[in-house]
Amino acid sequence: MNLADIPLIDQHAHNLLRPEVAARYPYAAAFTEGYDSEIINYHARETFFYRRSLREIAILLECEAQEEAILARRESLGLENLTQLYFTAANLQAIYLDDGLQSENILPISWHERFISVQRILRLEVLAEQLIPQIEDFDTFLETFNSQLDPPPNGVVAFKSIVCYRTGLEIQPVAMDVAATNFYRIKQQPQNQPLRLVNKPLIDFLLQQALLIAAKYRLPVQLHTGYGDPDLDLRLANPLHLRSLLESPQYRNAPIVLLHASYPYMREAGYLASVYPQIYLDFGLAIPFLSVSGMRETIRQLLELTPTSKLMYSSDAHSIPELYYLAAKWGRQLLAEVLEQAIQDSDITASEAEAIAFAILRQNALALYA
Repeated sequence: MNLADIPLIDQHAHNLLRPEVAARYPYAAAFTEGYDSEIINYHARETFFYRRSLREIAILLECEAQEEAILARRESLGLENLTQLYFTAANLQAIYLDDGLQSENILPISWHERFISVQRILRLEVLAEQLIPQIEDFDTFLETFNSQLDPPPNGVVAFKSIVCYRTGLEIQPVAMDVAATNFYRIKQQPQNQPLRLVNKPLIDFLLQQALLIAAKYRLPVQLHTGYGDPDLDLRLANPLHLRSLLESPQYRNAPIVLLHASYPYMREAGYLASVYPQIYLDFGLAIPFLSVSGMRETIRQLLELTPTSKLMYSSDAHSIPELYYLAAKWGRQLLAEVLEQAIQDSDITASEAEAIAFAILRQNALALYA
């Protein structure tokens, strides 16, 4: 099964870094979720992902499979030519960008639109962090926060929350007065640097406010789940912690997209998608960051129970354009392998496999974010 001709809808990715910012980081920093200098400068280069990727990048750039040769070739081509090369090789039709990651260091959405169709994903915590320092009164803050979401701004196809990073996925109901108390508690703290919101009651409250709005418009809400950088507690990143939220009828019409295959909680995520109508999944970040066998197993475990109408492609690409290409290459190849095995297992027919691949790589996202 060859899926190269299916144009991808990348339903979750991030903006590329501005060249002067990217130059501050070693190339290997883009190939790890770690940020300790020892991880970046040594151990990241010893992963299967990094070793495999150098060879694949070198083939596309027509240079030696050595970091120095790749860096020289990248420099000679320039970021615009590189981006066009990788987007074309990935056969991307559209990307949905969460522009809340390193928002002060990234190229704007308008820059990406020179190469491809782009839709925006609005990150909730970034919005809150921008508003809190500007507003002294909680009622005014809440009214402003909600007005920024309702109606959703033009070009925004989803909300995104990193509650998983900040306080974990065990989201609890929060009364208005409790949220207000915690808002004023934050306001009383000295603000010597940009606000980083880590107050659990207020984060949980604001996410649930956003879910009410999302339910009103049937707008998807993306949640980081599973592994990421060391800022999160992986024990609290298991999507099973979302049970009380998923059982709340007021949020029933808000589609929730569990990002990153919830790795290593793929089976748990697949179970949730199989029993809760509002749950959808993607497999970005796990692909291409894992070993080949790990990526294959991730897709296989997701499809053990997940309805094929609920699984979507994404790259979670960020920082450098290579990640868009690498995710597309392996997303297609390993999805094809898993579907071929499913045909042999008699789970599906060949014609069903083709329709499933088309759905996962593009149609499911187009339908959900319509």
